[in-house]
Amino acid sequence: MAEQPSTAQVSQPVTDDSIRVRHLSHYQFSWVAQEPGQAGVFTLQLVLDQGAWEEVLTVDAEDAEVLQGLLRHQKDVAYDVSRRVLMFGTTAVGHS
Repeated sequence: MAEQPSTAQVSQPVTDDSIRVRHLSHYQFSWVAQEPGQAGVFTLQLVLDQGAWEEVLTVDAEDAEVLQGLLRHQKDVAYDVSRRVLMFGTTAVGHS
């Protein structure tokens, strides 16, 4: 008899906490005032999978500007929750 290929073992049940990569649905930049004389703090709120998960990142002004440009021009953005990595779109092999 031919040997059956093994199947991936998936922990059950699958919960919101077990999903590690989510798609970005919406985002919001905010600026938070600090004590007088101190620089403010930028935050980036990520709404993932239509609100199934949210994440708030603290970013500096330069990163906020770069991220805003990337987010404005990408249609497909994913976020790896465990590694805290934003991934901007996908490109087929051989295309630029």
